[in-house]
Amino acid sequence: MWSSAELKERAKVALTGTYWKAFAISLIISFLAGGGGGSSGGNAGSSFSQMQDGSGNFDLGGFLAILAIVLGIFAIVFIFAVAFKTFISNPIIVGGRKYFIEAAEAVNGEEQARFGLLGFGFKGNNYMEIVKPMFLVDLYVLLWTLALIIPGIIASYTYKMVPYILADNPNIGTKRALELSKQMTDGEKMDIFILDLSFIGWYLLGLLACCVGVLFVQPYYDSTQAELYRVLREKALDSNMCSFEELGFASPEQDSINSDNEM
Repeated sequence: MWSSAELKERAKVALTGTYWKAFAISLIISFLAGGGGGSSGGNAGSSFSQMQDGSGNFDLGGFLAILAIVLGIFAIVFIFAVAFKTFISNPIIVGGRKYFIEAAEAVNGEEQARFGLLGFGFKGNNYMEIVKPMFLVDLYVLLWTLALIIPGIIASYTYKMVPYILADNPNIGTKRALELSKQMTDGEKMDIFILDLSFIGWYLLGLLACCVGVLFVQPYYDSTQAELYRVLREKALDSNMCSFEELGFASPEQDSINSDNEM
C-alpha cells in the first residue's frame, strides 16, 4: 500500500541535485501537453456592417460566407493542433516520462538520467508504437469528456499510466498498453485523485507568484507521478498482472543466469 507522503518524499530525493534538469524537462512536456491554440478576431462593427445590404437589411449570404470562413479557419487550426499533439508532442511526452522514471531509479547510485531521453520516442521503431496508443488515449478521453465531464476525468485516470508503460516498452502494443494501464489503475483511481489534490496548495502558491511559481512546482509533481508508476508497476509484477519481459526487463531468473555467466 502506498501513500501520498511516501511518494512525495521519494520524489524530493530523486530531485536532489538534478532539479534544474528536471525543471527543463517538465517545462517542455507541460507546454506540449497543455499548450492551447490561439484565436483571432476582427472589427465587430465593420463585420456587422458588411453583413448588411445597401438598404440596411441583414445580408444572410454575407453572414454565411463569413461563418464559413471562420469555421474553415477553426477546422484548419484544430487539425493542425491534433496533428502536432499526435506526431510531435506525444512522443516527447513519453520521453519525458522515461526521464523521470530513470531519474527515480538513478537514486540508487546509478548514473543520472540523461536529458537526451526526451527524444526517446523518436528512436528506431519507437515512434509509431508510441503515436498509436497515445492518439487513442487522447481520443477516448476527449470523447468521454464531450459525453459527460465525470466520465472524461475517470478515463484520464484509467489511461494515466499509458505513457509510462510505453516509456518502459514502446513495443508492448497499443491494445496491451491501454489494457495494462486500466488494470494498474483499477481500484487506485480515488487514491491517485487524492494524490493530485494534495498538490493544490503548491499550485495556489505558484499562482500567487504571478503564475510563474506553478512552473517550479511541476518537476515535483512529475517526479511524484513517476514514483507512483514505479509502485503500480511493482504491484502489477508481483500480482502477475504482467511479466518483466512485457515491460522490457529481464526476469530475475534471467538476471541471475547472466550474473552466473559473468562470474
